[in-house]
Amino acid sequence: MEFKCESFIALNTHTLFTIVRGRIEVFVVEQMCPYPELDDNDTANTTVHIYQMDKNNLLAYARCYEKNAQYSAIGRVLVAKSERGKGVAKRLVNEAINCCKANWPERDIYIGAQTYLLDFYRSLGFEGVNDEYLEDGIAHHDMILKLTD
Repeated sequence: MEFKCESFIALNTHTLFTIVRGRIEVFVVEQMCPYPELDDNDTANTTVHIYQMDKNNLLAYARCYEKNAQYSAIGRVLVAKSERGKGVAKRLVNEAINCCKANWPERDIYIGAQTYLLDFYRSLGFEGVNDEYLEDGIAHHDMILKLTD
C-alpha cells in the first residue's frame, strides 16, 4: 500500500477525522498522555501529512514541517497496532525523510524521539544531540539527521 502526502488544505474532512482519531488513539489513549494533540504545525501551509489508510482505518501517519530556519522536522510518527512489526515504521520514516529532503534540502532533519525508539532512529541515520528529557511525562531525546555540513 502506498503512502499519501498532502497539505492540510488538501485533506478531505473524512481523512482529517481519521488521522486525528488515530493520533488521539495512539498518543493520548494508548500512551495514557493527555495533552493538546493538535497544534498550529498541522495547519501550516508548508506542513506535509504522510499517511496510509485502508478503507476507514489509519495504518500509519507522520507529518513533516518547518521547525525553524535550521531544521525541518518529522513528528507525530505512528503505526497502528495491527501494522506494527511489519516494517511499516521504517518505510514511513524513510518516506518522511524523503519528504523533508525534497521540501527543505538545505536543512537538517529534527525529531523528538521517544527514548525507547532511539535505536530505531539511529538505524535510519539520526544522531542524539542532548540528554533525555520528559515531554508530557514521556522520556524523549532530540535527534538530528544531518543533510548539511
